[in-house]
Amino acid sequence: MRAGINKIINFIKKYKIHFSIGVAVFIILLAVLPQRIRKIVAGPQAEYETTQVEKADIIQAVSASGDVASQEQVTLKFVASGLMVWLGVKEGDQVQKWQAIASLDKRQLEMTLKKELNDYMNERWDFEQSHEDYSTSGKTPEQWLVTNEIKRILEKVQFDLNNTVIDVEIADLAKKLATLSSPIEGIVTDIEPEVAGLNVSPTTAYFTIANPGLMKFVADIDEADIAKVALGQKVLVTLDAYLDEEFEGEITNIAFAAITTGGGGTAFQVEITLPENLETKFKVGMNGDVEIITAEKTEVISIPTDALKTRDGVAYVQIIEGRSLKEVEVETGLESDTQIEIISGLNEGQLVVTGKKK
Repeated sequence: MRAGINKIINFIKKYKIHFSIGVAVFIILLAVLPQRIRKIVAGPQAEYETTQVEKADIIQAVSASGDVASQEQVTLKFVASGLMVWLGVKEGDQVQKWQAIASLDKRQLEMTLKKELNDYMNERWDFEQSHEDYSTSGKTPEQWLVTNEIKRILEKVQFDLNNTVIDVEIADLAKKLATLSSPIEGIVTDIEPEVAGLNVSPTTAYFTIANPGLMKFVADIDEADIAKVALGQKVLVTLDAYLDEEFEGEITNIAFAAITTGGGGTAFQVEITLPENLETKFKVGMNGDVEIITAEKTEVISIPTDALKTRDGVAYVQIIEGRSLKEVEVETGLESDTQIEIISGLNEGQLVVTGKKK
């Protein structure tokens, strides 16, 4: 018995390296084989992430950013330069329709009007005197026998008279427009300058008034998406100031001309209605995002977009049938960010592969 044990020990010592390798291989097989067996038994589901083909609602939308603006907004400017002697509003004030808000010094304008009236009277006198000098006794102007030179003289005095009439009208209009009045009811959103007593011009003085009761959201739609957008489409608006709320609106205007965005891209501005502005909740300049619903379908067969693959322009998916993995060509329809409609190729309840398990 002892001799037999010694033989085994000597055998192990002689083939120690081979024995160690064999033991290691045996241990590895014990660890790996069960996993491999489980995979074979479980089939492809053990290796791949899958999901069931099911019916769902698909909403296709275009996302964009923009800001709040007033549908009714005006910027008023003086038509002439002068000393602004009166300013009746400040930023944030509510104004009524046709309320006066600022005025220039009218003394100089009144003197200018008087001067233009005097010039008109002088030209009128010259006009009448010229006609009297070149008229013949009792004859009408059409009956005058005049030379070409006299004709030119009479035409010139007529032109001079016409010009003085225009000058008088301009001076009178400048006097009337020296006081600015708001043509709309609203809130003063911007003023320059903010104090009276300064000389101003049409390029340096302005007063912006916006109607808070008629608000809109203006979004910049990328040119790649503008073809999907149409008047009347439903829109969901989210404002940075009210991130926990969504406001419903619809598209009322799509710009015909493109703009260049801050990033150098091309976009088209789209106007969207906002709900009634109770307690001036919406303010001019508020930033936000929109989701324009361009198309939607209910209860259609769909799969996650991750499950769809393409090869040579042909769409297909991988499905699991029993313990085998198959590729099936499909025809697709409406697509959202996460789901895509399957028109043909799949049935409800089938398992499709969305990726490999990690």
